[in-house]
Amino acid sequence: MTKFFDQAILDRKNIEINPLLETYGKYIEKIDEALKNELSLYSESEFIEPLKYSLDGGKRIRPIILTLAAESVGKVDENTLSASCAVEFLHMESIIHDDIIDNETMRRQKDPFHIKYGYNTSVLTGDFVLGLILAISSRLDNARITKDLATTAMLMSEGEMIENRLETSEDVTFDDYLKVIEYKTATAFEVAARIGAIIANGSEEQIEALTEYGKNIGIAYQIRDDLLDWKNEDKLFNLLIKKSSDPRDVFNKMEELLKEYSEKARVGLRKIPDNEAKINLDNLIKFTSFKA
Repeated sequence: MTKFFDQAILDRKNIEINPLLETYGKYIEKIDEALKNELSLYSESEFIEPLKYSLDGGKRIRPIILTLAAESVGKVDENTLSASCAVEFLHMESIIHDDIIDNETMRRQKDPFHIKYGYNTSVLTGDFVLGLILAISSRLDNARITKDLATTAMLMSEGEMIENRLETSEDVTFDDYLKVIEYKTATAFEVAARIGAIIANGSEEQIEALTEYGKNIGIAYQIRDDLLDWKNEDKLFNLLIKKSSDPRDVFNKMEELLKEYSEKARVGLRKIPDNEAKINLDNLIKFTSFKA
């Protein structure tokens, strides 16, 4: 009996850390197994322990979206799971570098990568991860997917550069803010949904519909994150608050944008056939809702 309650407590704690586990646990389990298999290919590498550390604790929302997108228009196979690893690695690489740039002191209730392993290892690990993504892409043998992954990596870097420039600007606008989160965050959601549709042989209409879904849920997801973390001085959103004569106007605008992009994500699913995967994609939109 004690063992049962101990497991129940552990399960509840895990769900608190990653709320997606309760609904998407079976997908996360498959994705984590696929990630483990990818890392096993490099078990003798100098990077293996840093890679394991960096992967630990992620919510896996991007690979979940990729897997569900594939399932909503076709079937999930080994290539789908490999592609899901590629988008998680892309996210992982961006976190390693973003934490250095933002001088973060905490990530997922533990030391950020650069504090744990140092700056040199952080930069080199980011480079190694891009190699992992290329290796996966070569196995998928699909030029369209390779191009989409490459474009996403470039846009994410572009978004970081734009944000760095805007941090010293006295005239940051909502359009600037949206462009940064579209590039830095939403592109990874967008490419996840898009690749899922491509790899499952969805129609062009379905591919574009899921691409729109991914982009818009990604923007909504980041807006929600910024609303929850609005006191963070390093957030671009904070600059909008500082320049406003009434911060409440900024918060109201943000909540309007959150609803707008959440609804746009839902509209993107209209051209997808009704099935369980579509329902699960729609349910993910609930995780973009903001509770003050």
